Amino acid sequence: MSAAVLPLPAAAARDARIAQRLSRRRKLIDRMVKALCLLATLIGLTLLASILFSLTWRGVGGLGLHVFTTSTLPPGSHGGLLNAIVGSIVQTAIGTLIGAPIGLMVGTFLAEYARDSILGSVVRFLSDVLLSAPSILIGLFVYTILVEPFHGFSGIAGSVALAVIVVPIVVRTTEDMLRLIPTSLREAAVALGAPKWRVVVMICYRAARDGIATGILLAVARVSGETAPLLFTSLGNLNWSTSLFQPMASLPVTIYQYAGSAFNDWVQLAWVGALLITFGVLGLNIAARLLLRPKA
Repeated sequence: MSAAVLPLPAAAARDARIAQRLSRRRKLIDRMVKALCLLATLIGLTLLASILFSLTWRGVGGLGLHVFTTSTLPPGSHGGLLNAIVGSIVQTAIGTLIGAPIGLMVGTFLAEYARDSILGSVVRFLSDVLLSAPSILIGLFVYTILVEPFHGFSGIAGSVALAVIVVPIVVRTTEDMLRLIPTSLREAAVALGAPKWRVVVMICYRAARDGIATGILLAVARVSGETAPLLFTSLGNLNWSTSLFQPMASLPVTIYQYAGSAFNDWVQLAWVGALLITFGVLGLNIAARLLLRPKA
């Protein structure tokens, strides 16, 4: 036997010591990672809780029936936010109705028809660029095509600006959700004689329904608080107006205008508006989760 070769009991003992050290190291790293994850979770929850607490603490005091029944008025007139609430709902709804179907179709094209094509790569790159584009640039773009040529701000211009923001969010989530569907599921439907479009509509969309709905909700949450695009498109309106071809009020713009005001009642209304947007989006997400929850 060579001197370099250890006897069997000694080799076994050495391997046991090495395995023990590796086990201790893995457990230590596992505990460290768990601790870091827990710390990050606590930080995130603390920040979220502090935001919700601040909004509730400062906004609840200004809540009242007049907020939902009275339009914005001059300082000291006990005005409300009725026109801003209605304007935000109208513009967000129209923007989502325009942008969500477009994003759904583009995401379906990228996931089902152009997954590895050059055209698909180009469209995907442009969508990612649009997703990361500052919203103020989108507002300026819509301003140049819908506001300046027609010599006036309008609610429809604000809706289009919000739709442009919605599109890339829905594109990305739709493509990702459809890519997660197993290929075998598609092949089973095709083997039964279903055409491609029916496979997508009846199989893929149903399987990815929750993810696609979540993407649309994320888009709604994003655009419901956008201010910069609306400043360049719908501008805002202190008077009651539901015409899409006139300047239209919105909660984000009203909050922006009132938060920096020197009048206490306007500042209070700004906090109320922020509270309404936050809990409105939260309620929408909860309702959608309950509606999309699988039935037992």
